[in-house]
Amino acid sequence: MEEQEQENLEGYTLYEYKADPKQEPTRIDKYLMDRLESVTRNKVQNAIKDGLVTVNGKNIKPNRKIKPHDVILVHWKRQRTGEGALPQKMDLDIRYEDDDVMVIHKPAGLVVHPGIGNHDGTLVNGLAHYLKDLPIVKEGNERPGIVHRIDKNTTGLMLVAKNSEALSHLGKQFFDHTIERKYVALVWGYVDADEGTIEGHIDRHPTQRKMRHVYPDGERGKHAITHYKVLRRYGYVTLVECQLETGRTHQIRVHFKHIGHPLFNDNEYGGDRIVKGTVFSKYKQFVHNSFKILPHQALHAKIIGFEHPTTGKQMRFEADVPDYFQEVLDRWERYTDGRLKK
Repeated sequence: MEEQEQENLEGYTLYEYKADPKQEPTRIDKYLMDRLESVTRNKVQNAIKDGLVTVNGKNIKPNRKIKPHDVILVHWKRQRTGEGALPQKMDLDIRYEDDDVMVIHKPAGLVVHPGIGNHDGTLVNGLAHYLKDLPIVKEGNERPGIVHRIDKNTTGLMLVAKNSEALSHLGKQFFDHTIERKYVALVWGYVDADEGTIEGHIDRHPTQRKMRHVYPDGERGKHAITHYKVLRRYGYVTLVECQLETGRTHQIRVHFKHIGHPLFNDNEYGGDRIVKGTVFSKYKQFVHNSFKILPHQALHAKIIGFEHPTTGKQMRFEADVPDYFQEVLDRWERYTDGRLKK
C-alpha cells in the first residue's frame, strides 16, 4: 500500500492510497480507520456518504471492500476552531524572508505546532505573532504558514509560507517530491556501504504510541524512502547525509534504527546508550561526556531547496550543524585519530 497526501479543497487534505497487490478484502471504513489518525468509524462513514471518499474514481458505500490495486481518494476536513493559534512573541532565527516565504532555523527543544502536552510556546505560536497582520493568520488558521515540520529535538531549516497561495504551491511541491531536503545525522556503528537507500513502511509502534516502527512488506503504515551517503566514518559511529524522498514522522530516526544504526543519543530509539565500542571506562566517559554536549538525537536539517511560488526561481538554503554538534564531531575525529596512532 502506498499513501500520499496533498492540499486540495479549501479546508481539506487530500489523501491518496494505493492498495497493496496482496491486499485482503477489507471494508473501506475499517481500512481508512487504520490509516487516518484520530478518526472514528462514524466520521469515516459520514465522509463516505458525503462523497468525500472515492475508489477508482467512483463514489462507494461504507461496506465496500478494498481489493488489490484499488486507488482510494479521501478529502479529509482539517480541524479548525476558528480562533487560530495563540500569538506569542518569540525570537525567530530567520535565514531568508520575502513577501511569500520564510526560511527559519529551528533550534532543538522547539515544538513546531501545539499538541498534547504542548499547548503553547511552539513555533506556530511564534509565527502567529510574527505574521499577525497577514491574512494567513487573521483567517484563523491553527497552523499558519506550516508546510512541513521537523521533530522537537531536531535542528535546522524549515520552510514557511506567508500566504495561502504560497502554502498551496509549496504543498504541491512536497506532494510531488520536488522539494530538496537533506539532513546530516551521526549514527551508531560502522555503515559499510558508501551510499544506499532505506525503504520501509512506517506506522505507529505497536506498544509505544509516541514512537514509529517499520513494518515489513507494506503490511501497514505509510511508504517511506530515505537515501543516504556516508560523509565520515569514526569507527564506532558514522556521519551520514540523508535525502528524504518521503517525509514521514521520525523517518530518518526509525529507518536507521531499523537497519541497526540508531542515531547517536536518540533516547526514543535506543541511541542514548553505548551501542558500539569498547568496555574501557575511558571510552564510556568519552561517550557520556559527548551525550552531555549533544543532549538530543544527532540530526540536523541542513539543506532546503524549492521553487519560489511566485517567481519560479529555484531557491536553495544551507545551514551548518550547531556549534555543539560540531564539537561532538570534532571529539570523535580526535578520538579516531588517537586510536589510529596507537
